[in-house]
Amino acid sequence: MAYSTNEMMTVAAARRLKNGSVCFVGIGLPSKAANLARLTSSPDVVLIYESGPIGAKPSVLPLSIGDGELAETADTVVPTGEIFRYWLQGGRIDVGFLGAAQVDRFGNINTTVVGDYHQPKVRLPGAGGAPEIAGSAKSVLIILKQSSRSFVDKLDFITSVGHGEGGDSRKRLGLPGAGPVGIITDLCIMEPEAGTHEFVVTALHPGVTREQVVAATGWAIRFADQVSTTEEPTDVELSALRDLEARTAAAHGQAPGEA
Repeated sequence: MAYSTNEMMTVAAARRLKNGSVCFVGIGLPSKAANLARLTSSPDVVLIYESGPIGAKPSVLPLSIGDGELAETADTVVPTGEIFRYWLQGGRIDVGFLGAAQVDRFGNINTTVVGDYHQPKVRLPGAGGAPEIAGSAKSVLIILKQSSRSFVDKLDFITSVGHGEGGDSRKRLGLPGAGPVGIITDLCIMEPEAGTHEFVVTALHPGVTREQVVAATGWAIRFADQVSTTEEPTDVELSALRDLEARTAAAHGQAPGEA
């Protein structure tokens, strides 16, 4: 099957979610990738959303954390305070799956403003539960499309801390967990370099060149000594993803691909 760069990104991100793990899911691209993982490689993954659903198994992608589809398909629903205090801050979340508007070389995330905070060019959706997820989950995955506008040398605002200023910055801040362990884009996969915690390219998606990645990154991106090529999506993965998107589009009155 032929596939798009967006489909490659979603499939690559879904594969990073281990079967049986407990995943705190963000809305949008993280939710699409996490639910694709549930439908393919990780059927026993436990998806948690900040509105309270635990073990959500939506047949269509939720419009928001308050979408009734999440509660209706969950194993149980608990108060939001319990999600954060008992599950997240209690160290019971294996993976936080987040999106971003901007990300920097250390995996810090901006979802607040583009430009000056008091007079921004764009005011973004905001933090939601992302700062707490980034701070307390055992590990964090980030998914977003890659461009020099989204992969920036310096964030306009740090909404969610990744590896801070690099090195042992996260430890000095007193944040538990490993922090961001992967950034998955439509071009490549990045992972933090040992010691510096600066994100470097460890895998290129099929057909993508190093020059394309460099042009789409706002800092002097580096490549690991050994850079692999991402395995292409299988027909099973693509069929599951496209069926999920089609169901979502039909349910929400969208054109296919908008889900």
